[in-house]
Amino acid sequence: MNLALVHIIGAPVACAEGVKDTWRDVAKHAADQLIARFGDSVRVQYFDLFDPDCPALPDGAQLPLVIIEGEVLSSGGKISVPAIRKRIEALGVRPHAN
Repeated sequence: MNLALVHIIGAPVACAEGVKDTWRDVAKHAADQLIARFGDSVRVQYFDLFDPDCPALPDGAQLPLVIIEGEVLSSGGKISVPAIRKRIEALGVRPHAN
C-alpha cells in the first residue's frame, strides 16, 4: 500500500462562547503529526457532518468518527493519533526517512 486515506468526521460544537470547530482543529493537529511521520504516504481529510461531500456514516456511528481506508477505526471518544498511526502501519505504510 502506497497511500493511506484517513477520513475524520466531526461537527462544530456549541458552547457558552459560541460555536467552536474543535474537532477540525484536533483533526488538523493529527494530520500534521501523521504527515510528519508518513509524508506523502498518508492523506487526511476532515469533513464536517453537514458538508455536502461528507461520507455516509455507518449505523450507530458517533462523532468524531475516524475511518481509515473505508474501515471505522473509532466512533465517539477522542481522536487518537497513536491508534491511527498503528492502523496505518498495519496497512504496510512505513514512516518516511527524515
